[in-house]
Amino acid sequence: MRANGVPERLCTGDAAPCEKFLAWAGTVPHTLRNPLYHWTHLELKRYFDIDELLDEESADGVWQRANSALQSADLSVHGILRKFRVRVVCTVDDPCDTLEHHRAVNTGNFGFRLYPSFRPDRALGVDQPEGFNQWIARLEACGNVAISNLGHFLYAIERRQVFFHEHGCRLSDHGIPHCYAWPCTQAQAESIFAKVRSGVAASPAEYQAYASFMMVYLGSLYSQRDWTMQLHVGALRNAHIRKAQKLGPDSGLDSIGDFQQASALSAYLSLLEAKSSLPRIILYNNNPADNYVFATAAGNFQEGSVPGRIQFGSGWWFLDHKEGMEWQLNALSHVGLLSRFVGMTTDSRSFMSFPRHEYFRRVLCNLLGREMESGDLPNDEALIGNLVRRICFNNAHDYLGL
Repeated sequence: MRANGVPERLCTGDAAPCEKFLAWAGTVPHTLRNPLYHWTHLELKRYFDIDELLDEESADGVWQRANSALQSADLSVHGILRKFRVRVVCTVDDPCDTLEHHRAVNTGNFGFRLYPSFRPDRALGVDQPEGFNQWIARLEACGNVAISNLGHFLYAIERRQVFFHEHGCRLSDHGIPHCYAWPCTQAQAESIFAKVRSGVAASPAEYQAYASFMMVYLGSLYSQRDWTMQLHVGALRNAHIRKAQKLGPDSGLDSIGDFQQASALSAYLSLLEAKSSLPRIILYNNNPADNYVFATAAGNFQEGSVPGRIQFGSGWWFLDHKEGMEWQLNALSHVGLLSRFVGMTTDSRSFMSFPRHEYFRRVLCNLLGREMESGDLPNDEALIGNLVRRICFNNAHDYLGL
């Protein structure tokens, strides 16, 4: 919308919802060849049975029909989950979250399960003492534990992991620019932790060391309880500094980072493996230049006990479009086993985003179908159909153990 010249008040500002929708509708015709064009029209069709192109002329009618349809129980959250036959929803949760909504759903009879994912990114925040110490105060309160040193902090983190485990959690999630694998003893991490608790920010070198220590510690916790660790790697966040300061994080001001990934990723996985603490891991990269780096790094750490133990995850963020998905599928196919792939994820955090999984299934089946027609794959629908079922449901079901 910004690229189309839409004022900020109609993007993130205080304009009324209808005004924002009309501004979006005027932008849609300009999104041709962007996945937003496909997603928008798939959403209109799958949720509202609206089978017309969205633009300025159709916008008012679409707004009225969609809002009328939203009054139906079929388009309540539970109705949507039933409509799309969702078995499990995994949310993204800070370790301090109380998870009462998960308890409420899982003690009811709704036909699906709701599980948390453990997202401890704020545990690395030693470069921002004020926010870090505020978060530790929350951790103390929710865990009913005093945190005066690093040992107490690690204990509090593990207690929260146990709490999440008791609520069905089997997944962690981490958003980092690159993996951290600097040698760091607990004594060194303790010194950095104490410095930040006193209100002094860690230096860049101290941050790298402390983050390395924490990521190895967290990986060990996940391994102990047979969790899957998700690493979302490679985003350059808040690149427009002035606007980020005004609008805050997650305001559409992030891009692909060109960090050096290969050595750090392999070193981190090696650190965990050396401690016999390598959990199941799904690696998501944000830079297409790193596709083969991630796919081959995953191959180095496979173990016969768990098929596809280290996963090269689906096209993520700037890569969850047709071409990006095909790049990821091709890289995985060429140097790994597509048959063990756990399939699509989306971080849209919207109950209106399920057609993005349909979009992935279309891309996958189109890729396989073309190769069946050309003779690169057998023209055997039972064989290829089984592959599709595995990628779209069964592999994730078996791998995640939810």
